[in-house]
Amino acid sequence: QVQLVESGGGLVQPGGSLRLSCAASGFAFRNYAMSWYRQAPGKERELVATITKGGDSLNYADSVKGRFTISRDNAKSTVYLQMNSLKPEDTAVYYCKAAFYYTNYWGQGTQVTVSS
Repeated sequence: QVQLVESGGGLVQPGGSLRLSCAASGFAFRNYAMSWYRQAPGKERELVATITKGGDSLNYADSVKGRFTISRDNAKSTVYLQMNSLKPEDTAVYYCKAAFYYTNYWGQGTQVTVSS
């Protein structure tokens, strides 16, 4: 069974940090590019960050550049999103996605709330 399980979300104050994890199983993780998306209530799902299958290329949305870092550990079949200097605008459900050509897998999401 293919599974992507996000963890690490929660409530944090503005300026704080969180580290999200996405543990994959049931497919060849090393062959898939990985991405983090987020969706706030009433808004369109937004691409936050991507990382290639070997981890050699990273891309970020302008809104998170300099604050978020995506990484992966192929030996552990896990992708991470380190989020620093969090803002209320970062509040959303964060989703992990695996992509290999036209095959896409999605996690169920984890809630991140940034509030004082």
